[in-house]
Amino acid sequence: MLRLYHLLLGLILLMLIPVGAKFIFSQFSAPKVEKPSVIAKLTNANEGNIWQKILGNTPVPTTWEVAPCKGNVPLLCVSSKGELLGTVEINVYPLANNEDFQKKLVAAGIPPGSQVDYQSSKYQTQILAALKAWVADHYAAFAKDRQGEYGKEITFLTYPPEPVAVGKLQGIRYGFAGLKQKGGVQEQHIGHVAFDGSKLYVITTAFDPGSQTGKFDKLENLAIFQPYLYAIAADLRLP
Repeated sequence: MLRLYHLLLGLILLMLIPVGAKFIFSQFSAPKVEKPSVIAKLTNANEGNIWQKILGNTPVPTTWEVAPCKGNVPLLCVSSKGELLGTVEINVYPLANNEDFQKKLVAAGIPPGSQVDYQSSKYQTQILAALKAWVADHYAAFAKDRQGEYGKEITFLTYPPEPVAVGKLQGIRYGFAGLKQKGGVQEQHIGHVAFDGSKLYVITTAFDPGSQTGKFDKLENLAIFQPYLYAIAADLRLP
């Protein structure tokens, strides 16, 4: 039923995209506004780019390259023949500083200090419930922001969160798109979120003129990279 929903929704979206703009509408995402400012990110200038530690296999199209960006910024650089095509951003939020997600875990049946059990189907179900609640809040924040920014000029569409593997962690793929009333795509976001028992990992990229990082300048390049991003996320060295 979920795949049929994606197929029908994808067909509607494709009719609104200019000719030549081909991409896959299966899932999307990315926080650029409404990031939980009260939640401290896990950063350490001495540790370098976190992608250097967690990156596993990096399947990419011919002539494309994927590598951690230089410096301490948590960005993964995607390039072709020396030209930067886009970046993927990862943010890590310690649970100790994330009261909102603590509450979501408790609501899902995981009280503070609970033992992590990746092999337990009950634990996996509880984690999924907490992550879905996180995604729902993110969608609500984005919808409110876009309504105020675009009004009726852009149609805001969210996609059903899909359980996926993020490394060895149970995670969720999520996202949204903004479609212009006169045809074309204003923005498209793709994200993954996962929890390892002590930290929340949020991986995002987008086609969005308003984003500063974690973005592709061209929609078609994001479309090409999308299935490769899914494979990269599944093979991350997490936890």
